[in-house]
Amino acid sequence: MTAPRRSTEQPAKLAVVTGGTRNIGLAIAEALGGLGYRLVLVYRTDEEQAKIAVGRLETLGATVRAARADVTDEEDVRRLFDGVRNAEGRLDLLVNNVGDFLFKPLLETTLIEWEDVLRSNLTSAFLCTKASLPLLRNRGGQIISIASMHADALRAVPNTLPYAVAKTGIVLLTKSLAKSEATYGVRANAVCPGFVRSSVSPHVDPSTIPCGRLADPAEIAHVVRFLASDEASYVTGAVINVHGGALL
Repeated sequence: MTAPRRSTEQPAKLAVVTGGTRNIGLAIAEALGGLGYRLVLVYRTDEEQAKIAVGRLETLGATVRAARADVTDEEDVRRLFDGVRNAEGRLDLLVNNVGDFLFKPLLETTLIEWEDVLRSNLTSAFLCTKASLPLLRNRGGQIISIASMHADALRAVPNTLPYAVAKTGIVLLTKSLAKSEATYGVRANAVCPGFVRSSVSPHVDPSTIPCGRLADPAEIAHVVRFLASDEASYVTGAVINVHGGALL
C-alpha cells in the first residue's frame, strides 16, 4: 500500500500592513495582494472601514484579514505579532505605513501633540519592527517603511516639525536596519511620497509640482510592490522618492 504523498506546496507569503485599511495603506495592500501576498491589515479604531477594506480586497481575490491594534502601544504590538505567529506561522513582509500628520506652528504645538506625532510615525515603526524581526529573520523577509520626501532631502518645512523629525527618523531607521539585518537575510527599504491625493496635502497647489498634479495612492503602492517583489532581491537600504519632481 502506497503512503499518501505529502504536499510540498508552500503557503503564499504573508504581509502585515499597518494603517492598511485606507488611503496609501489600502493601495499598498491591493498591490501586494496582486503579487500573491496574504495580508493582515492593521487598524486602530475604525472597524467599519476595516470591514470595507477586507471586502474590497477579497473581491479582488486576495486572502486577507484585519487586526485591531494600537501600534504605539508595546503590549498591543506584542499581541499583534503573537497572533500572526500563532495564526499564520510566518511573516515575510512588514509595511510600516501608519502615521498621523500635524500642521501647526512650533509655538502653538503642545508637548502632547509632539509626543503623539512621534509615537504615531516613529515609535510605531520601532515597536512593529522589533516585534516582527524574529519572524522575518526566519524567512529572509523584509521591511518597507513609508517616510516623506522632505525627510530624505533633510528639507525644512514650516509648521510640520514633529512630523518632519519622525519621518527623518524613519529614513535613518531604514538605513540602520539594512546594514544590521543583512546578515540575517532581512532587507529594509523606505518609500518617500510627495503630495498624495486623499492624504495630508489638500492645501497644496498642484501647479507648484513639476508633474502638475498630486500623486494617486496607487502610484506610491507601485513602488512598494516593486520592493516587495523578487525583482528587488538585491535592493536594501534604498530610499525612493515618489514626488513628481516637487523637490527638484
